[in-house]
Amino acid sequence: MSKKQTKYEAYEKKTKEHEPKRPIFLNCCKAFLIGGFICFIGQCIATFYIHYFDFTEQTVGNPTVATLIIITMFLTGFGLYEKIAQFAGAGTAVPVTGFANAVISSAIEHRPEGFILGVGSNMLKLAGPVIVYGVFSAFLIALIKTVLQMIGII
Repeated sequence: MSKKQTKYEAYEKKTKEHEPKRPIFLNCCKAFLIGGFICFIGQCIATFYIHYFDFTEQTVGNPTVATLIIITMFLTGFGLYEKIAQFAGAGTAVPVTGFANAVISSAIEHRPEGFILGVGSNMLKLAGPVIVYGVFSAFLIALIKTVLQMIGII
């Protein structure tokens, strides 16, 4: 048992010696800047809709998100979103654009298999759990809020 453990420890030590060092601080800065820039673009779109269309701050969210998803769709289709994601890392995964990219790239990948068995059945495999856990979390928060309101704490 200890001989296997020793071999494993030696292997682990050897791999750590040859593993390239990751620039964690630089990666965090890139993720923050690109993620912030995506949010800045979203804010610019929202401001545009408020000033040039009949939207208020309360109603501008849906068309802004739809516009960001459409932009992501084109960037993913032309292969540009992947290049941005490789540079920015998690900065592109967090906003709604990351979710849209996951769905759209999966649909593009499985298109040769057909629209029903390829795109339809595989498109939400990656994004489906996000939707399920998002809805479930929202339900739990709403339930907690309702109970707290009934008790009189909120």
